[in-house]
Amino acid sequence: MAQTNSAAGVGSKNNLRPLMGNEALARGTWEAGVRVAAAYPDTPSTEILEALADYPEENVYAQWSSNEKVSLDVAMGASFEGVRALSVMKHVGLNVAADALMSMTYIGVNGGLVIVVCDDPGIHSSQNEQDWRVMARCAMVPVLEQSDAQEALACMRHAYEISGTFDTPVIVRSTTRLSHTRSPVILGPRIEVPRRALMTTRLRTL
Repeated sequence: MAQTNSAAGVGSKNNLRPLMGNEALARGTWEAGVRVAAAYPDTPSTEILEALADYPEENVYAQWSSNEKVSLDVAMGASFEGVRALSVMKHVGLNVAADALMSMTYIGVNGGLVIVVCDDPGIHSSQNEQDWRVMARCAMVPVLEQSDAQEALACMRHAYEISGTFDTPVIVRSTTRLSHTRSPVILGPRIEVPRRALMTTRLRTL
């Protein structure tokens, strides 16, 4: 059974904080009991891993990766080992990791895997516009979206429940406006999720 953890400011009377969307995504990741997070730094997604790095390392290991495919590979390996994992990148970055994603959808995830993809409508800091909701349909991966920072936090917790229940990666899609807009967020406790057995001991229904 999952256990709660009151670290990182939870449990005080002042659990309402103004957070950017990216900070709220990081907070939701921590609250969901994620153990491993990997990302490639690129606006508008960079602050997610930066925020995660401020949480205790005994809760979550966070690393920058040499590219987006490496980021997804690290998260996939962690999920195969039975822990919840996160990979973060911007929209064009998931092009680099697309081959791994397409394979992951029929292999399964075991511990739970979420990919945060930050699209950039209006090309504020990118070479093109993309909408990864379209590609997600091709990959047969569910996509969750949010309209403010509070929903961003809740989306992360919900995404891991979906991933663990249905043995599939889940994409949480953000955009530049959401990632960099600040709004009030009610913080919650961290849940400690038991490590799942190795995938060789489980059957996947295809």
